[in-house]
Amino acid sequence: MRFLLKGGTVVDPASGINGARDILVDGGRIAKVGHDLPAGGARVLDVPRGTVIVPGLIDMHVHLREPGHEHKETIATGTASAVAGGFTAVACMPNTDPVNDHAGITGYILAKAADAGLARVYPIGAVSIGSKGEQLAEIGDLHRAGCVAVSDDGRPVASALLMRRALEYAGMFDIPVIDHCEDASLKGDGVAHEGARSSMLGLKGLPAVAETLIVDRGILLSEVTGSRFHVAHMSVSTALRSVRDGKARGVKVTCEVAPHHFTLTDEALEGYDTNTKMNPPLRETSDVEAMLSGLADGSIDAIATDHAPHHADEKALEFDRAPFGIVGLETAVPLCLDRLVHRGVVPLTRLVELLSVNPARILKVPGGSLAEGAVADITLLAPGLAVRIDAQSLVSKSKNTPYDGWELRGGAAATIVGGRIVFLNAGIDWPAGWRNPGESSDVS
Repeated sequence: MRFLLKGGTVVDPASGINGARDILVDGGRIAKVGHDLPAGGARVLDVPRGTVIVPGLIDMHVHLREPGHEHKETIATGTASAVAGGFTAVACMPNTDPVNDHAGITGYILAKAADAGLARVYPIGAVSIGSKGEQLAEIGDLHRAGCVAVSDDGRPVASALLMRRALEYAGMFDIPVIDHCEDASLKGDGVAHEGARSSMLGLKGLPAVAETLIVDRGILLSEVTGSRFHVAHMSVSTALRSVRDGKARGVKVTCEVAPHHFTLTDEALEGYDTNTKMNPPLRETSDVEAMLSGLADGSIDAIATDHAPHHADEKALEFDRAPFGIVGLETAVPLCLDRLVHRGVVPLTRLVELLSVNPARILKVPGGSLAEGAVADITLLAPGLAVRIDAQSLVSKSKNTPYDGWELRGGAAATIVGGRIVFLNAGIDWPAGWRNPGESSDVS
């Protein structure tokens, strides 16, 4: 497992590198980064022209569905989808069946991930037992078992008192509390953003203020406790304003946005395609513009997909009865490159911060850098690659995406986890020496 990536452009904001470099990988770690490195017996892998080498991408918000909902996704299929999308690691939410509120379930998830041998999996434990919002889960036990954060995602932390206690306990282990910010009493049975579009379509509204209220609650309690609070899948401008205000006061608040909240508006709901139904819902144009602004100015810390697979039969229902959520692991990189980098919203260095550096920092997990000695989790990007999204060709077990048929520029070229090549894009002409992961699990 010793090889030399030769002739690539390296973009590594954590190390201050943005230019031509070679990377020597040995024993699953970065051994050396520099100009014109000698092979020294290592296998030489010439990097295809136009390809960019970046620290492995980390998706800090996915739903792998196992245990309990394997008809939607399994840890094996979910991590296969992840590496096909360029992600070397994912953090999985606890709303499985049973809920990941116990160290034994955390251990099960980690064992399944090890068996799959693809992307790294970092479990996120539940805030409350069964995510019912009644009794705090054993956060210390969950952390010791391998959980990198706690959340009741799928629903908000039920009360201000429970959130305060969760922050206090999570703070003892310096892990974040990640909240699905939505006031349940205001949400009601809403299924779409409350506004002119939902009224016109006859869909029950889900107001923006329901998100902002819970964001404000979390920021205030984070300020009181001094613990880390993270806003999941932020979607409205007023919530971003609250985050900016909290950061200005020194509050330990971070936030993420999903690609669908900066590429789609509630206009996509026309036609009642249930693949446009997600929670938070698609918002108004002004909210999308605010998310783009936050990505550009540094207010938003991370891009996370909220990958939420559902079986086709579940989505083939009336709009108000279908489940919320879409898959996102394989569409994120093309959307980010096409809609953010190529349109001049953010430079590639900033995109790497959003998809790698900052998720690693927030979750305190390995990665986010190609510095010497770092774990050899590496993503190769092809910014000029023509990509057409085909739902039925997705590796994910579920195909629920609103992007079917979209033509984009840019995609994932290869994914390397711990020095093993686990994905090569078949649409790229690979030089001699590269191997299909199906033929060999590494490049030794």
